[in-house]
Amino acid sequence: MGSEGPTPGVTVHVTGFKRFHGVAENPTETIVENLQNYMNKRGLPERLILGNCRILETAGQGAIVPLYQTLQSAVIKDTTSVSNSGTVIWIHLGVNSGATRFAIEQQAVNEATFRCPDQLGWKPQKLPIVPADGAISRIRESSIPVEEITKTLAKKGYEVMSSDDAGRFVCNYVYYHSLRFAEQNGVKSVFVHVPLFSTIDQDTQMEFVASLLEVLATLY
Repeated sequence: MGSEGPTPGVTVHVTGFKRFHGVAENPTETIVENLQNYMNKRGLPERLILGNCRILETAGQGAIVPLYQTLQSAVIKDTTSVSNSGTVIWIHLGVNSGATRFAIEQQAVNEATFRCPDQLGWKPQKLPIVPADGAISRIRESSIPVEEITKTLAKKGYEVMSSDDAGRFVCNYVYYHSLRFAEQNGVKSVFVHVPLFSTIDQDTQMEFVASLLEVLATLY
């Protein structure tokens, strides 16, 4: 007894986005900027480590280098730490300005069809996100049990649904790259769409993300 050592933990890294066309204030930027302090005050779940909290440019191709630097930095950090035998999860937060509830995305598709230019002026139409993956119909799915997590959060009183359509804009673009990276590096990735603060207020959204972390901590 006592020779097993500490149980491997869960390290969660979180990203949000800056403002973009039509959304002057992106709630995910505020959430991610405040998450570390919020969780420190609330108390992190047992065995959960909150790692990087990064804000990404709301852009596709032009922002791919910093995206991969962000993803890679977490993997390098985690594999050199004492908790390297635990689970590493990326949570990507993005806003859906027309949404009335949270949506946990199950998958991303290999298609970039931007309804408007991204923040760097790129507006692809029916282009493969990763040409090496083949057709734009190629789908990558999260290895996280999205339905189970959604039901658990709904029981806690949140307006939340699972979704199999992350759109074709920057959110889907980032999610597809992240799912591909996760599969190649033995980590996990999930994307969550949130409404505007005018639809669901900031306090509730902070509570939701904290509850999501707590649920993930119980699964791994």
